[in-house]
Order: sequence, then structure tokens, then C-alpha cells
Amino acid sequence: MKKLLLASTSTIHGGDFLDYLLPYLTTHFKDIEKLLFIPYARPGGISYTSYTAVAQKAFTQIGIKVTGIHEYDSPKTAIENAQGIYVGGGNTFVLLQEIYKQGIYHTLQHKIASGTPYLGTSAGSNIAGKTIATTNDMPIMYPESFNALQCIPLNINPHYLDPIPTSTHMGETRATRIKEFHTYHAIPVIGLREGSWLMVQDDTITLQGDQSARVFEQNKAPYEIQSNTKLEFL
Repeated sequence: MKKLLLASTSTIHGGDFLDYLLPYLTTHFKDIEKLLFIPYARPGGISYTSYTAVAQKAFTQIGIKVTGIHEYDSPKTAIENAQGIYVGGGNTFVLLQEIYKQGIYHTLQHKIASGTPYLGTSAGSNIAGKTIATTNDMPIMYPESFNALQCIPLNINPHYLDPIPTSTHMGETRATRIKEFHTYHAIPVIGLREGSWLMVQDDTITLQGDQSARVFEQNKAPYEIQSNTKLEFL
């Protein structure tokens, strides 16, 4: 039975890394003593070791030891033996490219499908969807494929921002970019605002957090769903 927590962000404004999620992660990773962290997305280009230390500092508060996948001789074996998995945010293209490069794409899929608890934040949430085509990131690396892990039958747009009517910015809004995506693809997209996440229990997906989310479907007007809504309609 799949068990995923897919958050828009690791850090909300004014908070520390993962602090708003820690009460929920205590339950999500219940009885887990050691967590495998995948730092491949490298936010700001930081090293794997530095990024793992950031994750460890947060999880120390709930008594969980964090080990980076780069510390193992075999990334595949590390995933196969993991009690729980956390994939952090950063650049989604870099993250997925490294997953394909290391030959762990199918290993991750099977491990998650078997019920191993998974946490994704930002890019780590993006790769749980159908594709990474609705990420906000620059394509600074070119993965073998844009196909993500396909743990859920939709795409995520983390850090979703609503259009600001008074803004003088002349670039496209998130809503416009997602509309462009739906010119070519029928995959539903959920715009996750900061502080929101999707809880996945097998085939049941529920929006959680204190924000509503914006849902985009091909040939439909975008609409809002409230926290605690099950996404069965998608």
C-alpha cells in the first residue's frame, strides 16, 4: 500500500526546514529509526553532504537518523534496504536526470509501491507525479525522459502562485503556463500553495494543510478545492 506525503515546500515563510511538517512526519515515519535521504536536486547547487546535514538537523527533533544516498556504494541497494525515503527539493531536472543516471528509477517505483513511507518536498513531490512537465524549474540538465515516478495519476505544480492583478510583471503566470501544458497534455495538474501537501494512502489522495489548492484540467476552467478534499474526481 502506497504511503506518500507530497509537500509544496520544505520551509514556509518565517519557519525552519520542515518544522511545519514535523508533527505529521512523526506519524508518517512511525517506528522508523533510519531515513534514506536523496539530495540529488541540490538547491542552490549545494553539496549532497551539506544538504543531508540540513535534513538531519530537522529529523533529529523527532528521533530519526538521516543518511544520504551518496554515502552508499550502491544507490540501488540503499533504496531496497530503506525503512523510509525522503527526496528533497531543488531543481527537478537535475533530480530526475540523476535518478535515471544512477539506474534507480524502477527501484524507487517498486519500493514506494511496496508501502515504504515516502516524503517529497518541492522537486521531490514533482517526481511523484506523471511527468515533470509542470515544474517551475529551469531545464539546466536534460533527463533521459520527462516521465516521473507516476505514483499518482496527476502532475503537481509546487509553490503555486496566484496571479496578482496589480503586478507590473509582463511574464506568464503559473496559470498561463499550465494552460499551455494542457494544449498538448490531458494530465490534471494541482497547484499546491505553500504550507499544503498531498497525503497518499494507496489510491486515496487527500489535500492537507491550511491552504486550498488550485486544480487545472484540460478544457475546463481552473477551480479551487479545500483542505481535506479527496481527489477521487481526478
